Amino acid sequence: MRNEKVGKQPRNFNRRYAREYNIFRTIFYYGVIYFMVIPFMNKYYNYTITGRENLPKHQKANKLIYAANHVSELDPPMVTLAVMRPVAYMAKKELFEKTDKRNWLVKRLGAFAVDREKPEIATFKTVKDILSTSWSLGVFPQGGTRPYGKLDDLKRGFVVIAKKAKADIVPVAIGKWDGYPDKNNPKQKKNVSLHICKPISYELDTEEILYQWSKAISEHAEYTEIMPKPVHSEEKVPV
Repeated sequence: MRNEKVGKQPRNFNRRYAREYNIFRTIFYYGVIYFMVIPFMNKYYNYTITGRENLPKHQKANKLIYAANHVSELDPPMVTLAVMRPVAYMAKKELFEKTDKRNWLVKRLGAFAVDREKPEIATFKTVKDILSTSWSLGVFPQGGTRPYGKLDDLKRGFVVIAKKAKADIVPVAIGKWDGYPDKNNPKQKKNVSLHICKPISYELDTEEILYQWSKAISEHAEYTEIMPKPVHSEEKVPV
């Protein structure tokens, strides 16, 4: 019988472990911030960062999930720049394929893959491991990038994750966004503002969390849409 050589199966990055978020990855992460993200932003953007006083003084004091509106592919590094802490982002599984030119960096920055159509138990296990370290979690409740100014089709999964992980949610508003750098006029800087809002307790009702998150984003990113304010049980009118 002929022996067939079985190739090594590619790793599924939907499951990552606490040991992966060690001091070496943290140093690499900060190196990317200081030597790639900051120079890029300084060169191509007029940007402001506000609201850092809303973060706990000590990184390990609270489990935190940073949840931002999603206007571009630059959002993860911009959110990281705003909070200046190591953040592991939930990312679409396609980013981890070898054909994607970003896969090398995405993997090494601690992101993990999520199947938007079929959430897996591994996702919750990975979140639990990440939040047991000094790292935080980064999510984009809109699922994918949306035109600036629209806050529709929110995915409620981030609230489920927050409740299971017992982690508060910190809205990060990306405002005044007027696009990617202009290749024809790179010296003309674009604008963007980053505001860190006050944490939202995971202990609140799901609808209240969605309302508070959308309200915070709308106020600081100058969006016009907002989730309807929930009617609490004692306010409900019998039908």
